[in-house]
Amino acid sequence: MKFRWSLAPSQPLLAGQLATELKIPPLLVQCLLNRGLSEPEAIRNFLEPRLKQLADPFLLPNMAAAVDRLFAARERNEPLVIFGDYDVDGVTSTALLTETLRGLGWTVHYYLPHRMDEGYGLSQDGVENCLRKFPVTLLLAVDCGSTAVASIDWLRQKGVDVLVLDHHQVSTPAPAATALVNPQLQESGITFRELCSAGLAFKLAHALVKRGRELGLPAAEKFDVRPLLDFVALGTIADLVPLTGENRILVSIGLERLSSTPRPGLVALKKVAQVTSTMGAYEVGFQLAPRLNAAGRLENAEEALHLLMAPDVSTAMPIAESLDLRNRERQKIERGIAEEVIGAVRAKFNPETDFVIVEGQLLWHIGVVGIVASRVVQQFYRPTIIVGGEGGEWRGSGRSIFGFDLAAALRECSDLLVRHGGHSMAAGLTIEAEKMEVFRVRLNEFARKTIKPEELQPILRLDAEVALKEITLDSLSVLDHLKPTGQGNSAIQLVARNVTQARPLQRMGADKQHVKLWVTDGTVTHEAVWWGAGKEPVLPVGRFDLAFAPQANEFQGRRSVQLKVLDWQPVQSG
Repeated sequence: MKFRWSLAPSQPLLAGQLATELKIPPLLVQCLLNRGLSEPEAIRNFLEPRLKQLADPFLLPNMAAAVDRLFAARERNEPLVIFGDYDVDGVTSTALLTETLRGLGWTVHYYLPHRMDEGYGLSQDGVENCLRKFPVTLLLAVDCGSTAVASIDWLRQKGVDVLVLDHHQVSTPAPAATALVNPQLQESGITFRELCSAGLAFKLAHALVKRGRELGLPAAEKFDVRPLLDFVALGTIADLVPLTGENRILVSIGLERLSSTPRPGLVALKKVAQVTSTMGAYEVGFQLAPRLNAAGRLENAEEALHLLMAPDVSTAMPIAESLDLRNRERQKIERGIAEEVIGAVRAKFNPETDFVIVEGQLLWHIGVVGIVASRVVQQFYRPTIIVGGEGGEWRGSGRSIFGFDLAAALRECSDLLVRHGGHSMAAGLTIEAEKMEVFRVRLNEFARKTIKPEELQPILRLDAEVALKEITLDSLSVLDHLKPTGQGNSAIQLVARNVTQARPLQRMGADKQHVKLWVTDGTVTHEAVWWGAGKEPVLPVGRFDLAFAPQANEFQGRRSVQLKVLDWQPVQSG
């Protein structure tokens, strides 16, 4: 897939001034400027995240009301149930709050819905089954509930107070919860809009400890919230929210915790995932999170929750091994559906008219359709919705491209849908099977009105133009201060102009799908790797401009500079 290159404007004067004042290299400053950081104090806070930079949790909408209701329950020994969600964000939030509330003296149960039987969120089936198992009068919905108007009304009629702790878009009208703690309700002031539910769970934990200390509770005096940050890092990275603002602080410190966590479940999980390095966003996103997600994708997420809360490694290891097997099963199912979908789309795809891809099939596993949608987006760069299931109602997930609000698009088609919700970049829906074709047509009509043709080619955002001599192990170490990178704080991407191949390339991998080449600008030569180039890639000839991500490669105890190939273009003559 070729990209539209977008090179950030160079700001040498300002970069030089800030580099001198902050005593950091101009290239790092340019990368910070590209991320909207131009004030020295903001840059210092970004490069050195500290927990003391976190805002007061009571600034969140309705946080005080939620804490008041929870303390009222504690005073009268009223038990409560945490109703979570089956993804990593929901599971880590549930584990964090169960540990916190029990540690501070509450009687707490937890309930995770079954993806296949009960569906997403605070569904009617889910809350009825939850109350049947735990007949309580206080329910804390975590990572769900912001659109559950009917379910929350039903719970209120049953005499159950509902607290909602969630980051998803709120319905109009909003559900009549006792307290709806959701940063989307905030209009001004300090913003928490980027927090996922794991971050919000940490804020609630902080608020409970703060209130408890004000009341002189001994349990609150000795309760330390910092060990909870390994859960927060897991949930935040897995939920693909921007790693900026408070998320950057929580994840930076959470990854340090995660690297040395004594938590038996996480120790076991790292072992089965064969994670031996210091924890980073990659290790969480591609090694730990998929295994935790596997349980909820295929059946019920309680196995993942039991792992996170395991009391010792001997209890945790069998669960971790089971999750690893489930993940392998998930990968096999996902690969099969992805091959089927991509083959079907390739056979009929018309780039001039197909602005959104919508595919559905009886018995496609609804637990993996979101991942399949992501794969289709990578192949065709179109917003994609994949649905499956059994009987007359199908469920599915969608993934979008930059500039197209998928949740808004589903609202435009709401009369065709049984249920829907989500974010601009990812959403879920339930639809009657016979309405699929009408839905596909309507969604494409809407997309053709809102997406410009040039937006259907992915943008490659490049931080700076560099000479190859600027990329050294020392400079890579300095640029690492931008980590953790991810949504909202992308990995550094650079361009080297007018380079050539220094020697013949090599094919790599069992299936020879990867290419290693050596590039030179006449002064310095670096190894470059093009992952997933394919069996017959179009390779650069003569002089070309190379877009790459700089990285350090470690092999047999030796560290060296390596360039990860992103794209290339022939040198423009003249």
